[in-house]
Amino acid sequence: MSRSFNEKQIKQIMSMNNAGFSKKLGQNFLTDFGVIEDIVFGAGVTEADHVIEIGPGIGVLTSEIAEYAGLVTAVEIDKKLIPILKQTLVGLENVEILNDDILKTDINKLINEAKGKNPGLKNVKIIGNLPYYITTPIIMKLLESNLPAESITIMMQKEVADRLTAEAGKKAYGAITLAVQYYCTIETIVQVPADCFVPKPKVDSTVLRLDIRKEKPVDLVDETVFFEIIKAAFGQRRKTLLNCLTGYKELSKEATSELLSGLGIDPVRRGETLTIEEYAVIANELAK
Repeated sequence: MSRSFNEKQIKQIMSMNNAGFSKKLGQNFLTDFGVIEDIVFGAGVTEADHVIEIGPGIGVLTSEIAEYAGLVTAVEIDKKLIPILKQTLVGLENVEILNDDILKTDINKLINEAKGKNPGLKNVKIIGNLPYYITTPIIMKLLESNLPAESITIMMQKEVADRLTAEAGKKAYGAITLAVQYYCTIETIVQVPADCFVPKPKVDSTVLRLDIRKEKPVDLVDETVFFEIIKAAFGQRRKTLLNCLTGYKELSKEATSELLSGLGIDPVRRGETLTIEEYAVIANELAK
């Protein structure tokens, strides 16, 4: 049964609990039940899933996830919202509420504890409506933590989503694009206008599902070198690859030029024009 709320109801709930909308925490709560359904169906939630929800707010998305999931662990940083969540989610026995910062949470421990209590949970899925100001750090923490998760379905600012899905040569293409596409394949679930939230943000949002790759798209000799050269290449976007990589591992400009040319990559190209496969070729040569 849906427990969604319209704008007036959300404001009443917040007022009755003496809780304001935190700009610092980037709080914007969904009011459109159609979008809520799109997120849950887009994530493919089933009874075999342990869903970790980041930023449940007052629980409008949480309650819908709980209709389908085996277990929902809702991680909310704002302690003022915990009493509200206990009210709006009352009666949902498969929901656990945790007052914590997702960036400081031991997610692997959460997953292991949940599986110990409920062996019937086969998969882990992460769902969240991420604050715009901290979207990238959260995504990278999740991906770099080597979680036994199947997918991450997240709402983010449209501009960030455009970066994650960009192709080589596009303006939005950057280091975060390559990092996320290295770990995941990406599916766009739904575009969400600003009018679907309270308070109304200044920008539109997009929901993406990041499906964790079982096999990486490129074979690497040294993953650290791979990410180091990507960071160097995008550190100064207007500079050529030659200028960006000169000095890496104490390579001279001449040696860098010879290395790139020997790999069939024009040294005067810019970092934003290289594919993930080309970065892998450079990284593997440097790692040797």
